[in-house]
Amino acid sequence: MILAPALLPAQEDTQGPSDGLGPFRSRLWVSVQGNFIRQQHSAFPARYSGTNSFLPDREHATSRVETLYTGFRITKRLEILADVESAGGAGLSTALGIAGFTNVDVVRNPTLGEEPYLARLMLHYTIPLSKRTVAATRNAFSLSTAVPARRLELRLGKMSAVDFFDVNSVGSDSHLQFMNWSIVNNGAYDYAANTRGYTYGFLAEYYAGRWAARFSEMLMPTVANGQELDWNIFRARGENFEVEYRASTLRDRAGSVRALAFVNHALMGSYRQAIDGYLSGKDSIPDVTLYRRQGRVKYGFGLNAEQELTPLWRVFGRLGWNEGANESFAYTEIDRTAAIGCDFRGKPWRRSSDKIGAAFVTNAISGDHRRYLALGGLGFILGDGALRYAREQIFEAYYTAHIWRGISFAVDYQHVTNPGYNEDRGPASVVGFRVHVEDAVPFDKRSGN
Repeated sequence: MILAPALLPAQEDTQGPSDGLGPFRSRLWVSVQGNFIRQQHSAFPARYSGTNSFLPDREHATSRVETLYTGFRITKRLEILADVESAGGAGLSTALGIAGFTNVDVVRNPTLGEEPYLARLMLHYTIPLSKRTVAATRNAFSLSTAVPARRLELRLGKMSAVDFFDVNSVGSDSHLQFMNWSIVNNGAYDYAANTRGYTYGFLAEYYAGRWAARFSEMLMPTVANGQELDWNIFRARGENFEVEYRASTLRDRAGSVRALAFVNHALMGSYRQAIDGYLSGKDSIPDVTLYRRQGRVKYGFGLNAEQELTPLWRVFGRLGWNEGANESFAYTEIDRTAAIGCDFRGKPWRRSSDKIGAAFVTNAISGDHRRYLALGGLGFILGDGALRYAREQIFEAYYTAHIWRGISFAVDYQHVTNPGYNEDRGPASVVGFRVHVEDAVPFDKRSGN
């Protein structure tokens, strides 16, 4: 699933001029990026393997994602943003067998082609609530160089929820930072999305000084891990809520805390009912898809924090929980998660544009979810045929080297203990290499693009 964009939403500075349209060219945005990841793992011990297992034999896989970002400012407050994307290649073991999978760029559905597709198409409108303006970093999601200090931003169209929710400047960008699903995002955040990670919806964001709040209503897929979206919001939808406080616990060091909640309504199955159907003899194996019912609700919460410790060193952490009774539906099979990590810039060794990072995440699932897998049930990610349960624990470290202009190269290592929550399998060690290329057309030199 393609998730983290190369460019994050606009960040505010404390001072800034009033924003004018300027020449016609300054209304435009065009940029491109390419992300190419190769991963491989050596053979690891496994007492058994099932339909959805991470393969124990040595293997390698390569993925690619290319994106064209475009935008146009129609008026001072209204802009349209459209991104076209192409994704190809595959993940190790076709992205199965590890809940916190090792490559966030891969798509789980191998039947999807490599033809370009529309990733995002949205209208972005800003309602000023104050006369004072602050400087903003112009990027692919917001084209203004100055915004009202207090404002309401509205978006309507196709987007990815994690473009705006659970964003973390230390651990949200798979193009320059970490690669693991449960480190780049909150693994327990089962946000509304199709297989590729996108959906249609409405988003409202309120900004006032150090505070921000956002809410969205988004379409859910018709089935778990499905590409088709359900357009009937009365029966299926995903609501997302987040409150953000940007401050610092250390003097003159930037920091922020974000509290997240989500509620999904969809045609979901119940793990408990699937277990009962199997134990009663009705079903030959536990099958959660046989017990789907329209209107089931899956909800959860998340906490996301980051803090600058020195000008070169930053830390971050995430906590996540969802109810775990109904089937994992859109992201991955994680019901509980805790992650902590950091990055450090390479200035001490005269590579100020380089970055090194490390993170650790521990993932878990609910009692019903683990029993379902232990009895031989399959999820859309996991299913070894049996399960001797233990927490899935992952350590990841990377080094990203800036090569020239918008070109960077990274080496990545991930150690996965108990892949798929199974003590009978692993540990697995995954080595990855990434080449990232990006460039922006310099329509407006004042913006630095």
